[in-house]
Amino acid sequence: MTVLTDERRAGLLAYCRIEEPTAEELLTLETLYDAAVGYLEGAGISQPAPGTPRAAQYDLAVNFMVLRDFDLRDAEVRGTIQDNPAFRRLITQLKLTEPREEA
Repeated sequence: MTVLTDERRAGLLAYCRIEEPTAEELLTLETLYDAAVGYLEGAGISQPAPGTPRAAQYDLAVNFMVLRDFDLRDAEVRGTIQDNPAFRRLITQLKLTEPREEA
C-alpha cells in the first residue's frame, strides 16, 4: 500500500475540485488512490522518483483514475463507456519509459 502524503492528498483534492472534503470523501479518495496505484503497478508501471517529469505523468494518470471512479461511484451507466484516448496515450508513454532492470 502506498502512503498518501498530505501534499499528494492536497494535489488530488485540487484535481478533483473538492474544497472541503467530508471524512467519507477522504476515505473514498484514499481507497481510490490505492486502487489506481495498484492498477498501474499491475500494468508494469512503477512509481517514479519524485520531482521528475515522469512522476508528473504518473500523478496525472493516478489523478485521472481517481476522479473518474469518484465521479462514477453513484452513477448508473447505460450504453458503452468510451475510453479516454489521452489517458490511454499517457499509460502507453509510462509503460514505454519504464526503467529497465539491469541484468
